[in-house]
Amino acid sequence: MRRLSVVAVTAFLLAGCMIGPNYRRPAVDTPQSFRFEEKEARDTTNTDWWKQFDAPVLDSLIAEALANNRSVQIAAANIEQAAGVLMQTRAPLFPQIGYGGSAVRERQSWSDVVPLGLQGLTIPNPSSSFELFAGTNWEIDLWGRVRRLTESAQANLCATEEARRGVILSLVAAVATSYFQLLSLDDQLAISQRTLAAYETNVKLFELKFIHGQVSAMILEQAKSQYETVAAAIPPIKSRIVQTENGLSILLARNPGPIERGKLLPVLGAPAVPSGLPSQLLERRPDLAQAELNLIAANAQIGAARALYFPTISLTGAVGTASSDLSNLFTGPARIWSYAGSFTGPIFTAGAIAGQVRQAEAARKAALLFYQNAIQSGFRDVENALSSHAQLLDQLKAQGRLVTALRKYAFLARKLYDGGYTSYLTVLYAEEQLYPAELAYAQLQGSTLASLVNIYQAMGGGWVCRADKLTAPQPFVTPHVYCVNSLTQEKTDK
Repeated sequence: MRRLSVVAVTAFLLAGCMIGPNYRRPAVDTPQSFRFEEKEARDTTNTDWWKQFDAPVLDSLIAEALANNRSVQIAAANIEQAAGVLMQTRAPLFPQIGYGGSAVRERQSWSDVVPLGLQGLTIPNPSSSFELFAGTNWEIDLWGRVRRLTESAQANLCATEEARRGVILSLVAAVATSYFQLLSLDDQLAISQRTLAAYETNVKLFELKFIHGQVSAMILEQAKSQYETVAAAIPPIKSRIVQTENGLSILLARNPGPIERGKLLPVLGAPAVPSGLPSQLLERRPDLAQAELNLIAANAQIGAARALYFPTISLTGAVGTASSDLSNLFTGPARIWSYAGSFTGPIFTAGAIAGQVRQAEAARKAALLFYQNAIQSGFRDVENALSSHAQLLDQLKAQGRLVTALRKYAFLARKLYDGGYTSYLTVLYAEEQLYPAELAYAQLQGSTLASLVNIYQAMGGGWVCRADKLTAPQPFVTPHVYCVNSLTQEKTDK
């Protein structure tokens, strides 16, 4: 037993060695900042940014989605599954203890039981035997194979958590974007119905004038065509409203149905665009963190594969009692024990181990390229979102000036027509330009607010943590800080 203890302690001390490369964060060429003060960026990203729109209904919809959305719940279940895999993977690091027992009653052939020359002895036949024991088995992780597998499973667990945070980010953005689209469609419907009512008045007026011979049939038909054009545009808008409401209902985990409204689109607040965004801000984007954690997991698999080249050392032991008489099973003479050590190693595997190593190295290469591509895509997303928002602001201002000019144009054309200084074609042309311009302005208002959502989604940022706290608590969710510190930062410092 003393020798076995010495062997176990020695093996434990040697187990500090791990085969395979330790993870080091790859160098990535990153810009110091984006084009647009850093303090403002930090202040903005550590708030519930959607509340800056000053839309209480939107706040309640996002809270409901975070609490009930099925995709978030599925992502949380995936975390529980990954946590179970981690528990299973790291279990071989510790001795496995079990128990067993048996009770046997048997009769043997007398020719086998009583050898020649011993015919005078009395040997029980049938005979009974009883056994009760506890055993242990421990595979010494001398080359770090189990620890590399545990490192990979832990990284996968944290990557699954980041995937959940990514679902939360996308969910909040989708709810906000859908809500703004819904308000924009409401505005377009109101514009269309208001315009339709005005054109209906025109048609009725021209019908009376036609009856009294004051206008020609052509002018009457022009007024009717103008009315029917707007009437035909209203059903598609109503259909899109219903589709948007149903889509938003699914995000809220509701059955399809109407969505409550709050403030009108033109009176909603708009958060200020943060300026001087540091590129380090993207490190908190869930998809980038997930990509790096997948790289850590793939890196650890290389060590686990290479460790297969070296022998596996196992210690086994058992202690218990055995007796042919049940009443004597727990007496001193019935005690039994055993201990053993064994090792096995490969000599010729026809490339089986080399193939596993090659697979692991290729998987790490793919994970590295995916990580690098994800970072560059993140920079692209932020630049595109900032540029799109700036251009939409300019376009919205120009469209607003266009609507103002067309309204004045239509007003003056109507005055000239009523005074007999121009034909109705001038009025028709002016009003036909005004209606689509007003619709485009309502669409741009919704798109401009949605572009702000795209900026915050592209940045990721600290607000994801605040949204995460609003979701239903999950028992197996590993804290984000733990995953980052224990895997990313710690491995970087090695």
